[in-house]
Amino acid sequence: MAAASLALAGCAAPSNEGDATTEETTIRFLYATGDETWNSVVESVVDSFNEQSETTTVQLDPLPAGSDYATALKTMDATGNWPAVVDMRDTLTYVDAGKLAPIPDSVTELIDPEAVGTASDGNVYTVPYSALNGEIGLNIVYNKDYFEENDLEVPETYQDFLDLLGDIKANGQAPLATAAAEVWPSDQLWKQLAAPYFAEWSDEGGFWNAAAAGDATIEDLREPLQELVDITNEYVLEGWQSTADAQTTTLLVNDMAVMATSSAGIGRLNDINKVDPEFNAGLFIVPDEDGAINVLKNAVNGDTAGGLAISAQAAEDEAQLASATEFLEFFYQVDTANLMEENGWLAPNIVAADEIERNTSIPGAEDYFALLENPNLAWFENVSELSTFSAFNTFFRQARIELQDGQSSIDDTIAKVQAEFDKTVAAG
Repeated sequence: MAAASLALAGCAAPSNEGDATTEETTIRFLYATGDETWNSVVESVVDSFNEQSETTTVQLDPLPAGSDYATALKTMDATGNWPAVVDMRDTLTYVDAGKLAPIPDSVTELIDPEAVGTASDGNVYTVPYSALNGEIGLNIVYNKDYFEENDLEVPETYQDFLDLLGDIKANGQAPLATAAAEVWPSDQLWKQLAAPYFAEWSDEGGFWNAAAAGDATIEDLREPLQELVDITNEYVLEGWQSTADAQTTTLLVNDMAVMATSSAGIGRLNDINKVDPEFNAGLFIVPDEDGAINVLKNAVNGDTAGGLAISAQAAEDEAQLASATEFLEFFYQVDTANLMEENGWLAPNIVAADEIERNTSIPGAEDYFALLENPNLAWFENVSELSTFSAFNTFFRQARIELQDGQSSIDDTIAKVQAEFDKTVAAG
């Protein structure tokens, strides 16, 4: 699928405007499909851009949901067929390999300086495609009406969360829907459970850097791994191994589960609203034992940081570089931000943010924005400096799925993940 989606190359064709003849450039935009809100946002923004541009046509190059996006990038690189604009993963890996071009100042000057990060050479290589509100998007979406009807409350401590799961199960309902048909949704519950343990290493450069230095080991994650297994065994709706992430919306609105894991933030709430406008959704993040809501900061220049980039291959062509720049300049305009918000997306952190018309009409959106002001919110950092960390991360995800599925014991999982991490560190 990855190879097939990369088959078309950018081209230039004459465009007649009155008496003048100009060259119209077609560029490709490779992006990871996911929740329906993100897909509709990309299509709306690209359609709007194409309608107003006299010099450029952006051609969507989506990678189907369920595909391993990091692997697709490797395939793309191996074929030497880079699009002009790429929804990046493994940023530092490709920066170090010379595969990305610096983002022009005409683009970065439109974005809040705190939402962009420079590489060691002082250049910016990725720019955000959404608001950088940390990993608040990783949360639990729930049925507010069910909570009210059964006198349930949003948990204030981890024990409250466990009690909530038990109360729902005692009512005869499935407490929680999760997904693992693709490996990446396995982060959605795990990161909430592991956040308090990762947060302990925030001041030491993060858990993974401490582990690379030999100051921490995978054994230190035994407790959250055990919590993950226990919750999966006792409270997660059966069939999670073959459930796609987007399907959790259907499971929730059809009352097959009271809660569902999510990494789409307001996008997931918008998906729910599209499926059932009457569904009263809310969201929360699993707190730690003391009530803190530990949330990972966005790594604007980390190895696994996402963002939009211009490929070095496209930058070698003056017309493609100009068109990619034009598209990104459009991406960070107020009108484009308003279009994103209208479609249920959180617009990127642009300099003119005060002019954006925020969409607060989506049921549950107030819970998301309230999290940003929650006094118990505790930001932490956990960015690995290893250039091949993303490959290890994929391995760790799969290992956790096998653990949850009973294919591997917790001892065996810790041992094999530690061995893989050691190989990653040795590789540099």
